[in-house]
Amino acid sequence: MKRALVTHPVPGGLQLAGRPSLATATPIVVMPPPACLVVPTNQHKGLSAQPVVAVDDHVLAGQLIAGARGAISGNIHAASSGRVIAIEPRPVAAATEGEALCIVIECDGRDRHIERSPRTHDYHLDEPARLRQVVADAGIAGLGGAVFPTATKLAAEVDTRLHTLVIDGAECDPSIGCDAALMREHAAQIVEGARCMLHILQINQCIIAVKADKPAAMAAMRDAIAACNDDRIDFAVVPAKYPLGGERQLIQCLSGREVPSEGLPLDIGYLCHNVATAFAVYRAVTAGEALICRVVSVCGDGVATPRNVLVRIGTPVADVVAFCDGYRGVPGGVIMGGEMMGTAVPSDDVPVVKACNSLLVLGENELPPRQPAAPCIRCGECARVCPASLLPQQLHWHAKARDFDRAISLHLFDCIECGCCDLVCPSQIPLTEQFRHAKADTRLRDVTRLRARHARQRFEERRARHDRLQEERRARRAARSTNATPKEPATDRKAQIRAAVARAKARRTARENDSEV
Repeated sequence: MKRALVTHPVPGGLQLAGRPSLATATPIVVMPPPACLVVPTNQHKGLSAQPVVAVDDHVLAGQLIAGARGAISGNIHAASSGRVIAIEPRPVAAATEGEALCIVIECDGRDRHIERSPRTHDYHLDEPARLRQVVADAGIAGLGGAVFPTATKLAAEVDTRLHTLVIDGAECDPSIGCDAALMREHAAQIVEGARCMLHILQINQCIIAVKADKPAAMAAMRDAIAACNDDRIDFAVVPAKYPLGGERQLIQCLSGREVPSEGLPLDIGYLCHNVATAFAVYRAVTAGEALICRVVSVCGDGVATPRNVLVRIGTPVADVVAFCDGYRGVPGGVIMGGEMMGTAVPSDDVPVVKACNSLLVLGENELPPRQPAAPCIRCGECARVCPASLLPQQLHWHAKARDFDRAISLHLFDCIECGCCDLVCPSQIPLTEQFRHAKADTRLRDVTRLRARHARQRFEERRARHDRLQEERRARRAARSTNATPKEPATDRKAQIRAAVARAKARRTARENDSEV
């Protein structure tokens, strides 16, 4: 059996204990299809998918209902059979203005699937490009929360700098247990999915990382790696420190190298995928299954029975909570994505999407209101715990003053919004919220500047075009003037008229004389 790889220390972070009531160690329970699915078309980074069905169409589970647009986009499939009853904007979590175009399917209860084509031969015999297309057709996106289209990331094989694939089983948020449950129950399939990715990428090094506080998941993954007998795959146990499950922090822990500021892991030869993504790749390649469901940790003091649930994409949050025996008392809200980096949903009518790895149902008084922020006392605790080695105190001052250029020079966009600085700030300053707003304002400013620059460029091009046309008109008029016959003086013209009149009189007189004779 392989030994676990040696890890490297990383800056900042916090030791956060998981909530005892979350029951993240529970087995995965399959939830049946709900009465209605609300499937957003923007469940991935990049352009939203384009609907390919119409209202009143009947669809089957696994059927394509919205196609990818462009290189950075993703396919969307129906998660159960039924009738399309609407294609309209609906409330969703963490979307622009709280709404997104959704395809609403009234499920028929029969859960009929399209015909699938399980692979009958070894996928190693297929070309990597063919397997990459299978992943793209399945609509797989990063299931760790980033939801970047997986097929696009797997195209990194064209870059000769890539040498190591990292499979991330080190769940970032302490309230999330879906990846640990998946590793406990489907370790062999995850390893096979990683091997498939290695074939697509055409590289020979993979590291599967699990946090030290997940002993059952660690044991299952060790056994699966040993059973596959593939020397390309190594195993690493990383410290149970938040936010070590984040991509940049995990790669630094495994390699000892820091991802460049505003750069990508690919810049130092690494590519990171979540264990759930590896499992989805395995199912797509071997069984021909599209991504229509995912494991979600339903937890918190506000839900009656915390569980890890296999949920259909598009299932309303209210239905998921009802499957977990409903709310316990009056809920204090629902957070999608974990207690540290998640997003509060506007209502439990919003659907589960590909990015949803956790539904944290808060108890009535579990989330006390934030106290008013006091002035910064310059204690430096925020800088000590920052995993990105930033200076949150300085960023706070410049963000508050809206000095965005200075904030950018202090690497504002390297902030991963983990919330560590918020937790340790004795003045209760909402630093993460400030940085999030500063990023949004900076992007808006840049977009405004870009639009103004384009408008000015269009105006200048129009003015230059107008001046050019005016110059061409003047040139044509000058050319006509040069080529025209010179006009005769007015006096000569009058003399010619008088001579013509005289000749006419002479002819008339001659005719009169001839008639008299």
